Amino acid sequence: MRGTTVLPGEGNSGLPGAEGMPTHRLEVPMPNALPFAIGTFDTIGPMSRASFPHRHTFHEIVHVTGGTGSHVVDLTRFALRPPNLCFVAPGQVHHWEGVAGLEGRVILFTDDFLLDHPADRHALRGLGRRSWLELPGDAADRTARLVADLDGEYRAGAQGFQSVLRALLHVLVVRAARLPAPHPAPDPPAPCSRPGSVAAEFVTLLGTPEGPLRTVRACAQHLGVSVSYLSEAVKASTGRTPGELIRQTRVHEAKRLLLRTELSVRQVAVRVGFGDPAYFCRFFRRETGASPGDFRRGTGDIHHDHRLESIARARPSA
Repeated sequence: MRGTTVLPGEGNSGLPGAEGMPTHRLEVPMPNALPFAIGTFDTIGPMSRASFPHRHTFHEIVHVTGGTGSHVVDLTRFALRPPNLCFVAPGQVHHWEGVAGLEGRVILFTDDFLLDHPADRHALRGLGRRSWLELPGDAADRTARLVADLDGEYRAGAQGFQSVLRALLHVLVVRAARLPAPHPAPDPPAPCSRPGSVAAEFVTLLGTPEGPLRTVRACAQHLGVSVSYLSEAVKASTGRTPGELIRQTRVHEAKRLLLRTELSVRQVAVRVGFGDPAYFCRFFRRETGASPGDFRRGTGDIHHDHRLESIARARPSA
């Protein structure tokens, strides 16, 4: 993993400008890199505490253990009362306001990291709608231990660490989903608009078993809107088109089947909605940079330094 970059516009610094709201992604060279990172606010970098509204194409979990100020997610402001656990789903808009003494760890990962627990994608988007959780009593201690274990496994990179990271992340997500809903600070959230609700319904639809097999037109018909309305609503809410998100979902399911089953490439193609295996192979290569066969053979435990450069690089002592 090389770090965070900005889409669209090469060379964009990530700051607000004429191109519109910044959208960040994790740049993960395929097929042999880990789409996951964890570190402190300092090691992840300044975007982890950006004070301007932005969105990204990956999941972000923030474990706040110290500091004051507020975190704003989709126009809802949450006051820091550490310890807190924050979930930001792909496409959500967020920023920090008036923070001081911010401490904790930031966890970044893409949908590709959830191959062992695909249902976690739906759970994470539900947590993104709640976003800000307080950690009372034992929940605070359990969460702190889990996050520390994630950080230790990530830094050590010992044999089998990827499966341990996925298991620990799964436990963190499941336990977080059990926590009670938060109480937003005085600023009321903006009323839910029809475009926003349509975009949310579309993202939820992609998490259903039939989601990867749908076209944009089929999704629009299912939601009772026109294709153009769906496209505008999803683009405004997530920064990406419905077609891009459908392709991403189909690729994710194909990756899971290639890595976690013994289905042939032809069978995988059928499972994700391609009647022609040759066309599926071209589609998969275009989206991932590798053929299905190469992806299946080449993805395994990583033996080189898998960490973000800012985390891996030794920092000079003060």
